[in-house]
Amino acid sequence: MFSTRQWQESLLRWSGSYSSWYSFLRQTWREQLAAHAGPTAIFDDTWNTTVHDGVMTVPVPAATAPVVFAGDIAAATAAAAKASAGAGDFELALYTTEAIGNGQHANNPWLQEMPDPLTKITWDNYVCMAPADVERLGLNMYLGEKAPASVVIVKVGEREISLPVVPAPGQKSGTIAIALGYGRGEFGEKVGRAACVTNHEGVFKPVGRNVYPFTSYADGTVNYDVLNATVTPGGNTYPVAITQTHLTAMDRHSVVKETTIATYMAGNKRAYNKPHELGVHEDVNGDGVINALDKKPVAEFDLWQEHPVEGVGHRWGLSIDLNGCIGCGACITACNIENNVPVVGKDEVRRSREMHWLRLDRYYSSDMTKERAKEEGLGKISMYLDMEVPSESPTVVFMPVMCQHCNHAPCETVCPVAATTHSNEGLNQMAYNRCIGTRYCANNCPYKVRRFNWFNYVTEKFGEVNPAWDDLGRMVLNPDVVVRGRGVIEKCSMCVQEIQATKLQAKKEGRPVRDGEVECACESACGTGAIVFGDLNDKKSKIRGLANSDRSYYMLEEIGVKPNVNYLVKVRNTEEGVANQA
Repeated sequence: MFSTRQWQESLLRWSGSYSSWYSFLRQTWREQLAAHAGPTAIFDDTWNTTVHDGVMTVPVPAATAPVVFAGDIAAATAAAAKASAGAGDFELALYTTEAIGNGQHANNPWLQEMPDPLTKITWDNYVCMAPADVERLGLNMYLGEKAPASVVIVKVGEREISLPVVPAPGQKSGTIAIALGYGRGEFGEKVGRAACVTNHEGVFKPVGRNVYPFTSYADGTVNYDVLNATVTPGGNTYPVAITQTHLTAMDRHSVVKETTIATYMAGNKRAYNKPHELGVHEDVNGDGVINALDKKPVAEFDLWQEHPVEGVGHRWGLSIDLNGCIGCGACITACNIENNVPVVGKDEVRRSREMHWLRLDRYYSSDMTKERAKEEGLGKISMYLDMEVPSESPTVVFMPVMCQHCNHAPCETVCPVAATTHSNEGLNQMAYNRCIGTRYCANNCPYKVRRFNWFNYVTEKFGEVNPAWDDLGRMVLNPDVVVRGRGVIEKCSMCVQEIQATKLQAKKEGRPVRDGEVECACESACGTGAIVFGDLNDKKSKIRGLANSDRSYYMLEEIGVKPNVNYLVKVRNTEEGVANQA
């Protein structure tokens, strides 16, 4: 780029070689992989395939000996006890986050804005502390715009640092945890513009705080085992950007359904995946008295005109396995990159204006259930207040939520300019140049998955956080997806550009689209296979089988919007009563 040559080619020149970097790299591969490459024609195929796939598969020799655990548990326990001995109230564990890692990704704004899987906080590191300890120290328990996080001073040895505190359900009382990899540039090192941005006070500062000074370095490795620390309230607060403030599902089984392995194996679907039913009422005797005669599935009650997508052409959909989702967030980042989803920065996230087309809801379990409340004689208000409190040692479920592409989409009926319409392949689609920004659709969406462009994010105003604001940064944009402007609503499109490209290729080859041939970004990035995309009208497709399985259900099924996204009940390998029953 910019009429320059690769730095590797400069090294070749300075070494006296006038070979191009490509030729040098290719020849090196040829020499090093002679055992696998073979004749020139075979090597050419191997080289082209490797460059295309980005990885080379080579035979792995059979293991000569079984792998055995060689760790010393007693020694590790003794080392942890020694490290935690001495003055101090808390044991401190330093960890690396899913997004930033050890700091190598701190310059990536997509990853800075990716919510942490558990705390759902972006653009900062913080002190994770047990809720009981937060309450004992008199710190803010509930975070958000109206309740910023309390600041504490953490001291390890002679070093101390100020950080906000975040209550972390499941954290052991007497322990705290802080993420490494933040605060790059704090000691004057040169970093990219995403690692040092203007904070909420208008001051250009590093993102987060650098806690590497708490670590020690020996034998070529960084040691951040359990440390002894003192924690004192700082007397002030710090605003954090959090994308989810509710902690539990509050026993709402139309959102998250869980069961135990024993219940699932018993084979009674109604025990773990009971469908939502409504009573049919009728004036039987003609005397004006309405009697409930029967209960029928919600799907049979319909005030809408059906879209002709069932059994006609394609009907695209997603199936999400709650057992497979580990909350890593790879789907969020892949969706952002594929669909030119803008990065808005911490200040906008604090205003609940994040633009993510896909969010990962995190739900902790609660000890309070409707059955328990009935046994204890609790009123509804007390019951629901207790349901908001996670268990001391909670289970967690992660739930990817995107546009559900409802066949009876409530967003479509309220748009005054028909900017959101329904395709003949089951997609709820947007005409961005028609949208006038009324936001009626976002208000009418029961899943709250539509996003509004409050600003032109690809401008210098957001240049610190958005990589696509200048000519160089725009190279990260996908040319197959439009960049949305200020004043329009946007949302998940099920990567319609990939659907159209695959359909065109199949048409050119004179064949139908194969099952699994179309991959949306979230599906291709999912490392556990929790997300499956496909044609629901293809009776032999994988997604059709998942959608018809006994574990399949639709979120908020009772409102009758008929989504094209189904979820699979989470099955826990636990004792009866540990998991909430659906």
